[in-house]
Order: sequence, then structure tokens, then C-alpha cells
Amino acid sequence: MSTVLIVEDNEKNMKLVRDVLQVKGYRVLEAVNAAAGLALARKERPDLILMDIQLPDIDGITALKMIREDKAIARTPVVAVSASVMPEEQQKIVSSGFHAYVTKPINVKSFLETVEKFAGKPKDC
Repeated sequence: MSTVLIVEDNEKNMKLVRDVLQVKGYRVLEAVNAAAGLALARKERPDLILMDIQLPDIDGITALKMIREDKAIARTPVVAVSASVMPEEQQKIVSSGFHAYVTKPINVKSFLETVEKFAGKPKDC
């Protein structure tokens, strides 16, 4: 079963993403800040990390750099998830090295296509 780690501090956003992924059959791990997300990623080795950009401790771009510097999880695909609509912010996020960028509120169909692209089909074992 494919495992997706969600790093998101907003409870409603977390619930929506978790529910969408679980209904499709993904195993979901959750972290409400970057430090917890990094620790969970090192421990569980998820197939994909969905990283919010605005987090309470470390921003998502800095967290991505920390992931890339950690040999154990450096190759894990990381998708940015952000409500940022300013073009310069979006460009900064995209140029930071994320595998993809998903805007909030999420479009469920395109969101699932992005997840499947990097984590595989949910029922894969």
C-alpha cells in the first residue's frame, strides 16, 4: 500500500486531504509542523510527502532543503501544497525543487492525479 505523509498545520485542510487519500486507499501519515514531518519521514519512509509551505515552525521550502540533505529520505518525492496565489510566491515555490505544486483549495481530481503520479496507485502493495 502506498504511504503519503501530509505536513499541514490547518486542521480542516488536513482532514480534507486525509479523507480524500484514505477513500482512495492510501495509507496516510500526519504531521502538524515541519519538525514532526521530518521525524516521521525518517521513521516511516513514505512514498510521497505533501508539504504545506506556511508552517508554524519551519517553512516548507526550508523543510524541503532539510529533506534533500538527509540521505535516508533525500529521494522522496515532495509536493508543495499552498494557498499562495501571488505569482512571485508560486515561482519561488516551484524553483525550490518540489516535484509539483498543488494550490489550495485543492481540485480533488487533479490533486489525486498528482499524488498517483508520485506515490503510485493506492492499492499497490
